[in-house]
Amino acid sequence: MLVLLPPSEGKAASGRGAPLKLESLALPGLGEARGAVLDALVELCAADEEKAREVLGLSEGLRGEVAKNAVLRTAGTRPAGELYTGVLYDALGLATLDPAARRLAGKSLLVFSGLWGAVRVGDRIPPYRCSMGVKLPGLGALGAFWRAPMAEVMPEAAGDGLVLDLRSSAYAAAWKPKGAPAQRTASVRVLHARQVDGVEKRSVVSHFNKATKGRIVRDLLLAGARPAGPAELVTVLRDLGHVVEAAEPARPGRPWQLDVVVTEIH
Repeated sequence: MLVLLPPSEGKAASGRGAPLKLESLALPGLGEARGAVLDALVELCAADEEKAREVLGLSEGLRGEVAKNAVLRTAGTRPAGELYTGVLYDALGLATLDPAARRLAGKSLLVFSGLWGAVRVGDRIPPYRCSMGVKLPGLGALGAFWRAPMAEVMPEAAGDGLVLDLRSSAYAAAWKPKGAPAQRTASVRVLHARQVDGVEKRSVVSHFNKATKGRIVRDLLLAGARPAGPAELVTVLRDLGHVVEAAEPARPGRPWQLDVVVTEIH
């Protein structure tokens, strides 16, 4: 099982370990591309703070993130699973998993990133600010930049098991499963069901979408689940108490779409 996650805007304020070693990160085939993005980002942020803030889409209150980006090569690091602190990661609660679930997380979770391409939760990286929607000078839109490198490494990373895609659309643009991996891929949408004048209404949730996805991953890890494909995943999630609606794709070679229905959002 490979679980594809988005990063989070919320991150730990600082690293606390040795500086970045690009060659130590998982998916070494992304090394050259990572170096190119890192060089472009550091150069931008070290040269012109105001231009960097504009390119990165940062508010005045986040101006300090530019200075952090300028020293990424020498800044302290921490495991990616500790670095990301947003809603999904709070619900996932990696630090509170039992040892077996933590080991499974290290093997199964892959976090997509505008700067790193994708990293394992155990990869040590410094705090940074660079979303997949950024257009870096000399490289262009990062979503498009990462497609070729990702196409090279992701089929092997996906292996022959389930690919559970929980990424947002911006990060999904960097790699879209094709062929055999696509048939083993399931993406999840969270729907809030509520009664309005005696009629059930459903709506897509945003903030709580992330929290629900985090809880789904946590449940799978704690159960030690390793579903082989989307159909088995549906069964496992239902056994874990989730309300899941799914249908096989209309055409072969397409990912499955799973709807997880919740009546309470928290």
